[in-house]
Amino acid sequence: MPRQLGDLEDAVMTRVWQWNRPVTVREVLEDLQRERSIAYTTVMTVMDNLHQKGWVRREVDGRAYRYTAVSTRAAYAAALMNEAWSKSDNPAAALVAFFGMMSAEQRRALEDAVRMVRVNGPDVPDVPEPLEALETPEVPEAPEGRPGEGADGGSGAGR
Repeated sequence: MPRQLGDLEDAVMTRVWQWNRPVTVREVLEDLQRERSIAYTTVMTVMDNLHQKGWVRREVDGRAYRYTAVSTRAAYAAALMNEAWSKSDNPAAALVAFFGMMSAEQRRALEDAVRMVRVNGPDVPDVPEPLEALETPEVPEAPEGRPGEGADGGSGAGR
C-alpha cells in the first residue's frame, strides 16, 4: 500500500473522492482556491504525482487530462489502519488501545462492519461475539471546582 497522503495530496484526493467523477486540474484548482491561494502548476504537479503513485488514473480530454480515483477513501483508510496495526509488536494490545480510543459511534460502526463481514464476507472466526469488550469504561469524575478548573482552582492555562 502506498504511504499516507500529504496534506495537499489529501486535499486534492478529497475532491476526487467526493465528486466521484473524472475531474480536471482546473476544477480542483478552482475549488481549492476557495480555501487557499494556490497556483495551477502546483495542482497540476500534485495530480501528476498522484497519477505516478497510482492513486488516480487519467485520460486525455482535448488538451487536458481528466483524473479518476483508483480506489475509495474507505479503502485508503482501511489500508492505513492495516499498515499501522501490522507494525505493532503486540497486535492484540494495539487493537485494545485502538478500541479504547473509539467513540461510541465508532464502536457501533465497528460492530456493524463485523456483522456485515460475517454475513456477506469471509468467515471471521477470531472476532469476539458479541463485541462487549468495546464498551466504554467508566471514567472517574473530575475533581471539585468550577468547570474548566483543576482541583487547585486554577484554569490549567500555561501548563
